[in-house]
Amino acid sequence: MRFKNSFQCFFRTGLVKMARAFSVLSEAGINMLAMAVHDTVDNAVVRFIVDYPTQAPLLLEQEEFYMTEQDVLVAEINNKTGELARICQSSAEADINIAYAYCTATPNQDCSCLAIKTDQLERAQEILSK
Repeated sequence: MRFKNSFQCFFRTGLVKMARAFSVLSEAGINMLAMAVHDTVDNAVVRFIVDYPTQAPLLLEQEEFYMTEQDVLVAEINNKTGELARICQSSAEADINIAYAYCTATPNQDCSCLAIKTDQLERAQEILSK
């Protein structure tokens, strides 16, 4: 488990600006490690983690993309039925609120990767390590 920088970019609904932002990162050799898109009526919030978190915001700000940065906890978890329920239950019992989370795995993977945003990252790390 480790703490990572999670970035948020705000785009008008549509893929043109998002494609441009990701192209800027790709052209600089920056790999997108995780991504989640949350759309609203007029905008999309794209949360992502990259392998070079100090370079990414500089490049995107030069291109005039509006973005914010937050720390998240990234953990490998078992890819099995009930694992997310266990994590949510343990977090609730410890009174840890999860602001947002995203994860993915394929059916053939033994582990999933979970990114969690909470205002209690250290406590969440303790809970997840049990």
